[in-house]
Amino acid sequence: MASYTVRKLKDRLAFGLAAFCVLIAVIPLGSILFEVIRNGAPALSIEFLTQTPGPIGQPGGGIANAIEGTLILIGLTCLIGVPLGVISGIYLSEYGDNKFGRTVRFFNDVLSEFPSIVVGIFVYVLVVLALGSFSVIAGAIALAIIMLPVVSRTTEESLKLVPNSIREAAMALGIRRWRTIVSVVLSTGRGGIITGVMLSVARIAGETAPLIMTILGSQWFFAGFNQPMDALPLRVWRLALLPYDYAHQQGWGAALILILLILLLNIGVRVATRGRYKTRR
Repeated sequence: MASYTVRKLKDRLAFGLAAFCVLIAVIPLGSILFEVIRNGAPALSIEFLTQTPGPIGQPGGGIANAIEGTLILIGLTCLIGVPLGVISGIYLSEYGDNKFGRTVRFFNDVLSEFPSIVVGIFVYVLVVLALGSFSVIAGAIALAIIMLPVVSRTTEESLKLVPNSIREAAMALGIRRWRTIVSVVLSTGRGGIITGVMLSVARIAGETAPLIMTILGSQWFFAGFNQPMDALPLRVWRLALLPYDYAHQQGWGAALILILLILLLNIGVRVATRGRYKTRR
């Protein structure tokens, strides 16, 4: 009886400490979200969401080109980074128990800790100077480099959680190993993979430093993959630098739109993949 009481006390203590830690983490996040909503909501309007930026120093204009640029940039970055990250994670999980796999993990961990401005400078030297201009392609490559280690690590860890018995059962039926990985293992662990992809999208969506070095920014709508382009993080940064109250309010509004955009992307992907999963079952 005494042992049960001690275990129950320890359980309540652990629960209380966990709840306290969650509360400590939620308070600053909630305060940031409150400030963004409080300062950004007054800036929202049809004009703000559908027009390009106006002349500097004059109130008016909007962030439509920045919203378009962010969506294009996220889409192109995912086309580059997600397949490479998932393939890397599959290799590390299924075939990476060797010296080469450990080396890849090491460099993957190093890359995940790289300052984003260093990635931007690297892509500037490698791509921007080679092409002779700032471009959407350079920005997508920079963000894909930032995205890659996140997707790779989460894919690897998600697939490692798939029981070996599932792999063995599939191969016992005569299914080749690569087919087992693609059809069985990936399907079982795809929830974690999708979570990793969405975490990486949230990470790159707010990056500003690499975009300064790669896409530069623009006052106009998308003009081509080899041309400069605007994006919401860049627009927030530029508006924050201006010494005008209307610009600061628009900056808060752009930050709020960026948060809502990432939230809608997460909800949309979750709803779409959940429906597909139920259909397969």
